[in-house]
Amino acid sequence: MKKLISIRLASNLIITINTTALLMHVLILLKIVPYDFVWGGRLKSESDLVIFESMSIVVQILFITIIAVKAGYIFKGKFKRTVNVGTWVMFGLMVLNTIGNLFSNSGLETMVMTPITCLLALLVFRLAIEK
Repeated sequence: MKKLISIRLASNLIITINTTALLMHVLILLKIVPYDFVWGGRLKSESDLVIFESMSIVVQILFITIIAVKAGYIFKGKFKRTVNVGTWVMFGLMVLNTIGNLFSNSGLETMVMTPITCLLALLVFRLAIEK
C-alpha cells in the first residue's frame, strides 16, 4: 500500500475531506444546511443538533490536527507516540463510521458518506502503517 499512495497525498486528501466535513458541520450548526441527512437521520430536536454537531466539529478539528502532525505540517517530530495512537484510533473510528453509514436511515448519508468514510479509512490506514 505504501507504494500505491504517498504519505503526503494521503495526508492532503484526508485534510481536504475533513476540512470539507468541518465546513459542512458548521453550516449545519448555523442552520444554513438542513440536518436531516446527518447522524443517520436520527436527530430529533434543536438541542440534539447543537450537541451532536458541536461534537462533530471538535472531532473534525482533532482529526485534522492529528493528520497535520503525522504529515509533519505542524509540530514536526513531536508527539510521535500520541499521533501514532491517534491515527490508529481514527482508522478504527472510520471503519465503524463506514459500517454505521451502511445502516443509516438517510439514503443520502448511505449513498454519499459510505464511500467517503471507506476512502478515509483506507487513507488513514496508509498513514497508520507509516513509521
